[in-house]
Amino acid sequence: MAKGLRGFLWPMLLLFCAIQEPGSWATRTAVEGPGLGEPGDPALLAGGRVKRGWVWNQFFVVEEYTGTEPLYVGKIHSDSDEGDGSIKYTISGEGAGTIFLIDEITGDIHATERLDREQKTFYTLRAQARDRQTDQLLEPESEFIIKVQDINDSEPRFLEGPYIGSVAELSPVGTSVMQVMASDADDPTYGSSARVVYSVLEGEQHFTVDSKTGVIRTAVADLDRETQDRYEVVIRATDMAGQLGGLSGSTTVTIVVTDVNDNPPRFPQKMYQFSIVETAPVGTAIGRVKAEDSDVGENTDMTYQVKDEEGVEMFKVTTDSNTQEAVITVQKPLDYESKKVHTVVVEALNKFVDPRFVDLGTFRDQTIVRVSVLDVDEPPEFRPPSNLMEVQEDAHVGSIVGVVTALDPDTANHPVRYAIDRSTDAERIFDIDAKTGAIVTGKVLDRETAGWHNITVLAMEADNHSQVSRASLRIRILDVNDNPPELATPYEASVCEDAKPGQLIQTISVVDRDEPQSGHRFYFTLAPEATNNHHFSLLDIQDNTAAVHTQRVGFNRQEQDVYLLPILVMDSGPPALSSTGTLTIRVCGCDSSGAIQSCNSTAYVVSATLSPGALIALLVCVLILVVLVLLILTLKRHHKSHLTSEDDEDMRDNVIKYNDEGGGEQDTEAYDMSALRSLYDFSEIKAGDGGGGPGEGAPGRNPASELHALPQWVQSPDLDFSVFRDYICRKVEQADEDLSVPPYDSFQTYAFEGSDSPVPSLSSINTWSSGSEQDFSYLGGWGPRFRQLAALYAGRRGEEDSEES
Repeated sequence: MAKGLRGFLWPMLLLFCAIQEPGSWATRTAVEGPGLGEPGDPALLAGGRVKRGWVWNQFFVVEEYTGTEPLYVGKIHSDSDEGDGSIKYTISGEGAGTIFLIDEITGDIHATERLDREQKTFYTLRAQARDRQTDQLLEPESEFIIKVQDINDSEPRFLEGPYIGSVAELSPVGTSVMQVMASDADDPTYGSSARVVYSVLEGEQHFTVDSKTGVIRTAVADLDRETQDRYEVVIRATDMAGQLGGLSGSTTVTIVVTDVNDNPPRFPQKMYQFSIVETAPVGTAIGRVKAEDSDVGENTDMTYQVKDEEGVEMFKVTTDSNTQEAVITVQKPLDYESKKVHTVVVEALNKFVDPRFVDLGTFRDQTIVRVSVLDVDEPPEFRPPSNLMEVQEDAHVGSIVGVVTALDPDTANHPVRYAIDRSTDAERIFDIDAKTGAIVTGKVLDRETAGWHNITVLAMEADNHSQVSRASLRIRILDVNDNPPELATPYEASVCEDAKPGQLIQTISVVDRDEPQSGHRFYFTLAPEATNNHHFSLLDIQDNTAAVHTQRVGFNRQEQDVYLLPILVMDSGPPALSSTGTLTIRVCGCDSSGAIQSCNSTAYVVSATLSPGALIALLVCVLILVVLVLLILTLKRHHKSHLTSEDDEDMRDNVIKYNDEGGGEQDTEAYDMSALRSLYDFSEIKAGDGGGGPGEGAPGRNPASELHALPQWVQSPDLDFSVFRDYICRKVEQADEDLSVPPYDSFQTYAFEGSDSPVPSLSSINTWSSGSEQDFSYLGGWGPRFRQLAALYAGRRGEEDSEES
């Protein structure tokens, strides 16, 4: 309360001093006279008497005033005020008339509302002094400030919460965790209302806080995440620098203890037992073991390994990265008969070791894994596992190729039976003895046809054929000399007519399907039937080839143009085999350089009689004749096409084609029959006898008789349609009895075309009268469309009359 009174009396004292000593507190001067006072006023330059004007200093008002009476702020006063009430004081600006009221006579200012510095720190107002009678300004308007004086009414607040920090376990004392900050809304420039200090309310056993900065630090060095991984620390902030009476606020800070690798892996058990059958393939998983680690995250990552030599050879340990388990798998085939139990030492160690905690102990652990091998009934095993046999190709059927042996690995040692998988020997070239395993030939062998045979041999227990093992066997067929050598190709050679003795004609090589181990060696000689040959000689070059040379001077192809030379070829055996091949030698004509020109005797005769120039002339003549023949044929074809086009043009003007077929005589809607019927209107024909109709020039002829003279079809009285009538009746009865047939079916017969048609048939088939009895002269009166037809029949009739005469 004393502090508040000091704040209130201070501005009053300043105001009182300003009034008593105007010379020292005057802030503005004015020229005597109403309405004047601006520094640039002409009255100021006129040298009038100068008086002192407004006199005051800054006003203060304490915040959060709770009294019942208005709070006195201060007083404004003009040095021209003589206290007779002639001056009227007014204020304007922020809060004037609402928050701040002024006594118009005395100039006293009071605050009528409770003020809060945290909302507004000062108010700016303007003061005026007017003549009460004339309302004229006696002093220029002046601005002043009322400042709200702070009191400690706001407690510190933690605005950035909630706070969550972290610190690694086993951190040394004083390790910084995080920083907290509180904010105080009071005036930091006035007093200690905004000076905040920090302290720990809860958790001081493990953490401390800097009273000025708010930095939280560890208070102990044995924080253990595995014991407690989270702490709730309450921090308090107090203003007034922590003095008695200061306001305070608090917040809760969550501190998480993070993990470090300070715990080694440990196996929960010192021994694990697993079992697996002896037939398990390599890579089969036997079981899983896992070492526990109290740490979390990557500090629990570990690797496993086998430490003993026996375990390294037989088993393999891998780490499951998802579960951090050790997976034990088979690395080599197991055998119950050889060893029934295997002992494996498995070691676990951390993948990431922190060197700061090495002194805590070794970060690894070991355990023993016992693997029991279970006995199963296994198929026989081939011993030894040799898969290659050899046999001569001339071996007789039933000869032994080799023997396979298989034994039962089980302790019972059951007898074994053998067989050949016939899918690998479909032709049954080999057989096997079911008891002894001896493989024999089943057919005659031929190395040249198949030099290798791959078969699969089966071995099974005698009393349990489901226990089968397989072995692939390769049989090589060894070669014997059973194929004679032959000439490599059907050789043909040529010799010039003017050849000299000793001239090379042909080099001969041979092929042999056999493949002796020592290699081929062939011998060449002339066959016995060529012993009397005096034309050619054969020389063995000793490199499996031979050369044919001439023995005489010159050849004449007119006498003999082809020579056949039989050659005997023999291999080295054993046994030595031979064959005879024939070399065909043709006698040819050659030029001076020895190049062959022709090997045909006929060509020789022709070439002797005709020179090259004559041959060219002959070819030119033949070519000219061919061109002439082609030209004649082209002209004939062109002339024929011209005549044909003229005939087609004439026929096109006189022939009309009808391609549509009507529905019979009863179909009167599909085609207009009046055009046809008008041609045979008997009344018109009879009426036109005297008027230039069709009967013009032949008055004695009857058109009706002429029409009937044309060929026409008349129904034969001997025809019997009962067969068709019976068939149609049966179909009608079937349709009537069928209930699924709709009732709106109809039946129409088109077999009968009617009778007494006015248009007789134009066909010559079944014509009753001969051609000599018909007269077609009436066709001339049918108009231009039948002119061509009338000309044809008129010409034919004239020829017949001439023949009869």
